[in-house]
Amino acid sequence: MNKEEALEWIHGRSKFKIKPGLERMEWLAEKLGHPEKAVPVVHIAGTNGKGSTTSFLKYLLIEQGYSVGTFTSPYITHFNERISLNGEAINNEELIRLIYKVKPLVEEASSLPGGEPTEFEVITVMSFLYFQEKNVDIAIIETGLGGLYDSTNIVAPLLSVITNIGLDHQDILGHSYGEIAAQKAGIIKSHVPVVSGVRNQEAKKVIKETSLKLHAPLYELEKDFSVVQKEAEHQFIYNFRHEDTYELSMLGAHQKRNAALAVTTVEVLKELGWKISRSLYEKALKETTWPGRMEIVSRNPLTLLDGAHNYEGTEALVETVEELYKDRRIHVIYGAVEGKPAAEMLGMLKKTAASLATVSFDFPKSLKKEDYRNMNSDIPYFMNPEEAYRSVLNSADAGDVILWTGSLYFISEVRKMYT
Repeated sequence: MNKEEALEWIHGRSKFKIKPGLERMEWLAEKLGHPEKAVPVVHIAGTNGKGSTTSFLKYLLIEQGYSVGTFTSPYITHFNERISLNGEAINNEELIRLIYKVKPLVEEASSLPGGEPTEFEVITVMSFLYFQEKNVDIAIIETGLGGLYDSTNIVAPLLSVITNIGLDHQDILGHSYGEIAAQKAGIIKSHVPVVSGVRNQEAKKVIKETSLKLHAPLYELEKDFSVVQKEAEHQFIYNFRHEDTYELSMLGAHQKRNAALAVTTVEVLKELGWKISRSLYEKALKETTWPGRMEIVSRNPLTLLDGAHNYEGTEALVETVEELYKDRRIHVIYGAVEGKPAAEMLGMLKKTAASLATVSFDFPKSLKKEDYRNMNSDIPYFMNPEEAYRSVLNSADAGDVILWTGSLYFISEVRKMYT
């Protein structure tokens, strides 16, 4: 089996099952000797900011001298990065070896009432096996979708982290902030600390009620820990058990909140007995990067990639762009996938953009010309990213900014043009 065959086998698993639940994961884990119990886990759920918070937390813990496994989704450059050790993606040989380990069980499960595990369930259990084999000090595990029925939710975490919650995947998770928050709150465990970056009041209420019910100590952004913006665009004042000023490489006020969420997580680990030195925070935070989040891929012209893919993400993006580039013209190239509030997102972007273009890209669920037309949009449409880019370059002046956004899948495709 080579890498192409390995990925073909993984992607050949079903994406979803009619009946949600953890029975297939629990069966797989039991057959494999419960690798999810072999290493300490920080479990992260949320709508926006999971990837960035994971990245900040990873760098913070690596700087402390710990070996850190991360399980994330989706990938930006290549599939292997979803399972990483100390920031290094699993290599092809290890990936294939893990497939050979789980493949017989996947085939055996086909005769069970729940049927074969899904693609995400297979990848999840492979990550648990990998972290067990590498004997990592700690694993940071991101949920794929929701929390309550997410395949990662068989873990017994040291602590749970919930990033900001927005309206996304409403056909599956619910149509209100409260309903979605209830799904995310599914990762909260009895007496296990929770660090929350949730900002919406309806969602905050659900997180608080769930934490109280389960006697889980709760640490909330803007209540227990805070972020104060400084005039210097990259700096912020953090206040929890201590007050300090930190500087980030990642852009945007939302990233300062994500960084604060990660620092608070480390502070709670410190209270749980982990050896942590605050003097190492500054270096770790400044060195943290995460592709596809206000990522600068070219300086001439200044070109940014941002994977904002829902209303709240686009709101944060617009806020950041208006703060950093208020005196420059912004040319936005937008590509989205089905099931997102594209019309609302485009409406927000239109207010700040000097020009706006919509585009299709190489992904099964990419919006097509008729989809954009059905929004009664007068925004120019292009068949592919290259065509859109050429058009924007023709109208852009020196000093203008080009911004690609709309979907992480879109950004993953566009990023190939710059690497």
